[in-house]
Amino acid sequence: MSGLTHFDEHGQAHMVDVSDKAVTDRIARAEGHVKMAPETLDIVMEGRAKKGDVLAVARLAGIMGAKKTADLIPLCHPLPVTKVAVDLAPDPALPGVRIEATVRTTGQTGVEMEALTAVNIAALTVYDMVKAVDRAMEIGGIRVILKDGGKSGRYEAT
Repeated sequence: MSGLTHFDEHGQAHMVDVSDKAVTDRIARAEGHVKMAPETLDIVMEGRAKKGDVLAVARLAGIMGAKKTADLIPLCHPLPVTKVAVDLAPDPALPGVRIEATVRTTGQTGVEMEALTAVNIAALTVYDMVKAVDRAMEIGGIRVILKDGGKSGRYEAT
C-alpha cells in the first residue's frame, strides 16, 4: 500500500493523522459539466423548469455539499471551510452547463474533496431539476483543476 496515505502498514483503511501538519491557507478548484439536449438547455436558460431556477438551486446545493463532505466521504476530515463558491455557466457549444467550485480553508489538510463534492452535488441537482424532460443528460469531466497550500505545494491541471 506504499504511497496511499489512507491505509496503515497492515492495509487497513484509516483516517490520516494531520495533527503534526502545519496550518496553512489552502484552496482547491474543481470543474465538471452536465451535457444535455439543446432544448433542455433552453429550458434552463429561460427559467422554464417546473422545479424552479435550476442554476440558483444547483449553486446552493453545491455549497451545501462542500460543507457536508466529511459526512459523505468516510475518511475525510471535517474542515472549517472559509469559502465555497460554485459557478454554473450555460454553454450552448456543449450543450449544457459548466460547473466550477472553489473552496478555501486555513487548516492542516486540503480541500480538494470539498471542491469535487461541490461540483458533483451541483451537477446532480441540475440533473434532478430537469430530468423530467431529458433523462439522457450526461455528467462528466469532473476533476481538480487547482490545489494550493500545504507541503505538497501547488498543482494546476493542464
